[in-house]
Amino acid sequence: MKKLLLVAVVCLISFGANAQAKKYLNLGGIGTGLYGGLEFPVGSKITVGPVVYTDWDFDFVVFAAKGNFYFDDIFELNEDWDVYAGANVGFRAGGDGGANWGAHIGGRWFWSEKWGLNAEFGGGSGVNGGVGVTKVF
Repeated sequence: MKKLLLVAVVCLISFGANAQAKKYLNLGGIGTGLYGGLEFPVGSKITVGPVVYTDWDFDFVVFAAKGNFYFDDIFELNEDWDVYAGANVGFRAGGDGGANWGAHIGGRWFWSEKWGLNAEFGGGSGVNGGVGVTKVF
């Protein structure tokens, strides 16, 4: 439980460190464990931000930087949907430790201006995806 609290604190501190107008907070879990992360827009189609992953037993924690490229314009999606692909790189603490990397594809459906569902699938040396919620700030 202490590790889960640590993950929440890191996310909140990271959230307060950036003053951009629109941010995404993603939380969820399934498959290999739990995840939490933030996305900050750096262009009309690109976001970057910190992400934290852990397994269900909290045997390890991955601290990573993540980037996404959005294909919404290419697929002519309305504002309720996002489709993206991206990559992450970071460090795995605990377990076998060491460098962590991965690539992913994902999507979101927003049921309101501030809330949505997300799903992400990928691979690499870390977490392989999950399903959760997204909060828009």
